[in-house]
Formats: sequence, C-alpha cells, structure tokens
Amino acid sequence: MPHEDVDGGRLYYEELGEGQPILCIHGTGSAGYVWSEAAEKLGELGRAIVYDRRGFTRSPRPEPVDVTTVREHTDDAYELLRALDASPAVVVGRSYGGGVALDLALRYPDAVSALVLLEAVPVGLSPEADAWLASFTETIERAATERGVHVVGETLLREALGEWDGLPADLRELFTANSQAILAETRGGELAVDGARLRTISAPTLLVSAEDSPAAFRAVTDALAEEIPGARAERVGGGHLIDPADPVVLEFVSEVLSREQDRA
Repeated sequence: MPHEDVDGGRLYYEELGEGQPILCIHGTGSAGYVWSEAAEKLGELGRAIVYDRRGFTRSPRPEPVDVTTVREHTDDAYELLRALDASPAVVVGRSYGGGVALDLALRYPDAVSALVLLEAVPVGLSPEADAWLASFTETIERAATERGVHVVGETLLREALGEWDGLPADLRELFTANSQAILAETRGGELAVDGARLRTISAPTLLVSAEDSPAAFRAVTDALAEEIPGARAERVGGGHLIDPADPVVLEFVSEVLSREQDRA
C-alpha cells in the first residue's frame, strides 16, 4: 500500500485520475476511503489525491498520541503535496479537514490553487460557533473520562449528526476505531482565524454549508464568506457530512481547472 513519510509519521494515500491535482482532506474520525466515490468523480476532472490524516485508519498513529494540532495536519498535507509533486492543488476539506485546508491556504498559499471548504469550523469568527465547539469539546472529554475512550467516536457523531444507531455499521466501526485520534485532535483545538488573515487569501474559494447541520456550522460558514475575498457560498440539503462530489463542488472545481488550463 502506498505511504509517504512526513515529519513524525507516515501517510497512506491513493490517487485517481490524471492532470491538475485535487487534494481531498477528510474530517475528524473519518478516513480517505470514505471519500472513495467522491474521489472517483473528482478524478474525472483531475488528479484526485485522497489520504488518511495522521493517526487515522491506515496512517500509523504516533505514540503517545495525546494531542494533535491543526498545524501538524497542515504540515503533513504540505509535505505530501511536495513529495507527490502535486502543488499547487485544488484543496477540498470537510469539517476539521476544512480547517486544515484553510490553514494550508493561509500558511502555504503557493500550494493551493483553489479552496473548497465543506463546513469548516474555525474559531474566532462566530460567538455561536465558538460556544458550540467549547461545549462539544467538554462533552467529548466527559465521555472519554466517564465511559472510556472507545465511545469518543460515537459521541462525536451524536453531537455533529444527531444520530448513531441508524448510521451504517461500517461508519460506526470506523469512528469507534479512530476514537483515540479523535480525542487527540479535539484536545488540540480547531484552527483560530480572524478577518485580517482571511482577507489575505487570494485563491478562488467555495464555501458549502448544509441545511440540516447545527446552526453554528452555518453561522461560521457565513462569517467566512464575509471575510474571504470573492468567496462563493452555497447551501445544500442534508446534514454535516456534505458530499465532496456534490454538483456545486464538481461545477466549481471544473471551472477552476478549466481556467488554469486556459492560462497554461
């Protein structure tokens, strides 16, 4: 299986398609294979790269893994792009992965040709979202202390999606197996941003929120849209697990890649 060494770990990755790179960054508790169908569709537009973030599923978990930060995940993504000769890339990130994608655009702008954020939830923009995240972190820590680390994945999905028992068994198994990694990055916190930093982003940006997500997620997406220059905001049906290959995403990525090809 393909792995790439990064500072402090190894990342499992897969590639689909050819052409201009599209980096896919999954959210907390998930894994690259959850994006398989989306990656196939994105791979029809360019070179889709999907990977397991540090400590999740097929990317070995450093020991001990008490705290993992957005900065570490961002550095991993940057090193992966460099190792695969895949910069600049269209970067698609969902939830926490959207925070990683956003940090990549802020700290390594030359590595990002365009940005797609599927309900990224950075702190510092929306008091409502910040309060929700603080309560979420407290709930995760309490569950780990009172019931054990193995319930962290379940607790996350109950909080973010409002359900657990009705979810597919393989998804529940995945999040349970990744409970330790979830706890570590929950302790590390979300990306902190402000308007001044966001206004430095020059990459074309699509922001997508969902109608049935917690209101705090929609609030922070709206706040991002006000600060990132020229950002396009779209709202889709469903909940927090927004399809990375939703038609609005595919249309945006196709437009971006077509413009890049015209300039080449």
